[in-house]
Amino acid sequence: MIRLVIAEDQTLVLGALARLLGLEEDIEVVATAVDGNAALGAVREHRPDILLTDIEMPGMTGINVARILTEDGAATRTIIMTTYDRGGYLRRALDAGVRGYLLKDSPVEQLAKSIRIVADGGRSIAPELAASAWESQADPLSERERAVLRLAEEGNSNKVIGRMLSLSPGTVRNYLAEAASKVGASSRIEASRIARDNGWL
Repeated sequence: MIRLVIAEDQTLVLGALARLLGLEEDIEVVATAVDGNAALGAVREHRPDILLTDIEMPGMTGINVARILTEDGAATRTIIMTTYDRGGYLRRALDAGVRGYLLKDSPVEQLAKSIRIVADGGRSIAPELAASAWESQADPLSERERAVLRLAEEGNSNKVIGRMLSLSPGTVRNYLAEAASKVGASSRIEASRIARDNGWL
């Protein structure tokens, strides 16, 4: 039996995935989560074979959860299921130790097949995305620059971002300036757009 944790912030999608995959004879959904922090907690508690997660979730992205699990040496393998078809996201996911990357419009039969492949130690990458990962530009942002830029993208001021990340407003400003320089932008808004379009956020 393949033990599975599913993380998805859209509750209707989460419920549908849990019900459909629960119908598979060799897959058991042991927990679900609606944000990144809960996903990490569920994996640490239940120690599943597979974490099936979205990328964009409150608190922590699916890619960040995968990176933490990889750094922890966890036996759980991560599969990303997302609407993001940009090569930059796939490259970041693979760098974080993700073993599977599928698009949300994949049929459930393909999803179940991919779960079995990854559970057996293989990789399952949507073929239409594989080429784009190698053609995409390398991600120039550091994790701290990415975190600051994501919070700026949400409309937070330097002061609020600094409070959230335990940084001074001046340090936040420096990180934003560095991020903008790296992606060739003239403002934080343009930097966010370029980074988002390339899959770096």
